[in-house]
Amino acid sequence: MPRSVVFDTVGGPEVLTVRPVPLPEPGPGELRVRVAAIGLNRAEALFRSGLYLEQPKLPSTLGYEASGTVEALGEGVTGFAVGDAVDVIPAFSQTDYGTYGTHVVVPASATVHHPAGLTPAQGAAIWMPYLTAYGALAEDGHLRAGDHVLITAAASGVGLAAIRTARRLGAIPIATTRTAAKQRHLLDAGAAHVVVTGEEDLVSSVLDATGGRGVRTAFDPVAGPGVLTLARVITPGGRLIVYGRLDPADTPLPGQDTFVSVLSRFYSMHEVTHDPARLRRAHAFVTAGLADGSFTPAIDRVFEGLDAVVDAHRHLESGAQIGKIVLTVID
Repeated sequence: MPRSVVFDTVGGPEVLTVRPVPLPEPGPGELRVRVAAIGLNRAEALFRSGLYLEQPKLPSTLGYEASGTVEALGEGVTGFAVGDAVDVIPAFSQTDYGTYGTHVVVPASATVHHPAGLTPAQGAAIWMPYLTAYGALAEDGHLRAGDHVLITAAASGVGLAAIRTARRLGAIPIATTRTAAKQRHLLDAGAAHVVVTGEEDLVSSVLDATGGRGVRTAFDPVAGPGVLTLARVITPGGRLIVYGRLDPADTPLPGQDTFVSVLSRFYSMHEVTHDPARLRRAHAFVTAGLADGSFTPAIDRVFEGLDAVVDAHRHLESGAQIGKIVLTVID
């Protein structure tokens, strides 16, 4: 019997329950996917907690990413066939769709063919990180070959993808992490330099690593007052791109204390996934990187079975992971 992860009230991981559900039928423009693996994202923990940009319509399911097999096509769907291996990407609202289940209905526009050579767990781990990094660092052409880019909280799935994306663009990534425990992993992923912020001064370390010039781009998921420190290492005319809000405090306007010209913006990966033309470019960029070995899925841990979802979300919120957390579906 099909099963789905559902929550009736917002809260911690313990609110998630696994329940039998009727087999969903796809409507116009939709697919039904038999899920093999689910990629977990911090946005889902925030959604479950009632702290996301959108509030869940209770009872609610959740989830942005999955890998599996097409089981049924809705009216008007082209480009897919029953039996195709596919990946679901974050191109919808969690108030409308979710991927935490054995059988899920999703928009065909949020589905791509599964790249050859990847396991289902890898397919569920690749898209959110690399689409996020692509849109921020590659799409508008601001980051150029030879530029330094500062990537904060770099041991996350997006951070690791940003390191590899910067390298593929010919840029020089400088990564930050709070403790030295993750330093070696970041260097192995391609970081030219790693700043351990719990032990080193960020500003002096970045300036030393760049010969005093600073970085052209800073890519940050933290926000909050710390952006003022980041602005001190961005060259005049450079760019601060904030793509998350791990610090819930207000985020000030960088440059107001020094009047240094720093262009700052809040960025969402949905800028890419909700625009068909941009998504086509992003898909081509990521699949090319997978094909030539520049890109690889970074998986921290795989939890087995939907019934492990609570433990998986606890690990997601621990902050201990390096890369992506994946939940396989065994039913």
